[in-house]
Amino acid sequence: MDAELSSFNDFPAPPLGAASPESSRPHPAVSLRFGVIGMGSVGPVLAAAWRAAGHTLVGVTARSQESRERADAMVLKVDFLAAADLAARVDLLVLTVSDSGLPGLVSQLAESGAFRAGQLVAHTAGAFGLEILAPAQAAGAIPLALHPAQTFSGTSLDLDRLYGTHWAVNAPLALLPVAQALVMDIGGIPAVLPDAARPLYHAALAHGANHLVTLVTQSLRALRVAGIENPAAFIEPLLKAALERAFHEGEAGLSGPIRRGDALTVQGHLEALSRGGWRHPDDSDPSLPLDDLSDLPGAYRAMAAATASRVYARRGLSETQYRELVAVLEEK
Repeated sequence: MDAELSSFNDFPAPPLGAASPESSRPHPAVSLRFGVIGMGSVGPVLAAAWRAAGHTLVGVTARSQESRERADAMVLKVDFLAAADLAARVDLLVLTVSDSGLPGLVSQLAESGAFRAGQLVAHTAGAFGLEILAPAQAAGAIPLALHPAQTFSGTSLDLDRLYGTHWAVNAPLALLPVAQALVMDIGGIPAVLPDAARPLYHAALAHGANHLVTLVTQSLRALRVAGIENPAAFIEPLLKAALERAFHEGEAGLSGPIRRGDALTVQGHLEALSRGGWRHPDDSDPSLPLDDLSDLPGAYRAMAAATASRVYARRGLSETQYRELVAVLEEK
């Protein structure tokens, strides 16, 4: 089956610098009546995008007032319906609730008889595949797994980000073109990903994107403690260059003390991070606990150890250099 699926993976990316106005995108060959359950960060954006692409938005489901306000801001003149009522009225039902809430929602809808034969039911959870929609499939519905490799704020800024975003998709083989078309309708680039690969795929995305935020903000805090007044502007060129090198050169693009086997410098880093530092006299932002860098030494040790291991595996460090680094990185 993998050989059959591979032919669907080669969709070209939009050209670099291509514009993405909604009016310039072709309308779908078939306009679906669709609804979205879940108005967190993802749901309103996809509702607005698919409606702009030519599909008919029947309504959405929102549990909280905050969710309703977010939907109102993103999707003007939208009807709010109960989940079962919405499911009964649409050709395509899109579930954008949290990963932890998805199994219960699917079971609840199945028990209430909300799914029907021939209906498309899609979810956007990266860690799950088609198996989570088994209760819908048992009722005759067609399961789709559609996950965008993108971060969402729940605002109109996300609409532009959707253009050129890669999506991991899966569906019963005969319906894969439908799943791919839905992604392409909103400027996405579909790649077929079997269910068995999705946990590792999602872990890779979370490790890269989510932990990147933690890593960058830790660096910003440490720079502020060190006395840099505008740490974001100070470090942005360095981080962009490092990220670009990582994409184009891989691990060969690494620089710094680990790459040089400089255990003495690494030891100095850990001592400085453990001491913390001083609060800038002009800083009164309570959201930045600048006196507290207690989370940094552990994170630094973990990433430095992983980095040293990879450099050593690529024969970029001698046995002596690697052992010296390991000794410094061991928590005393």
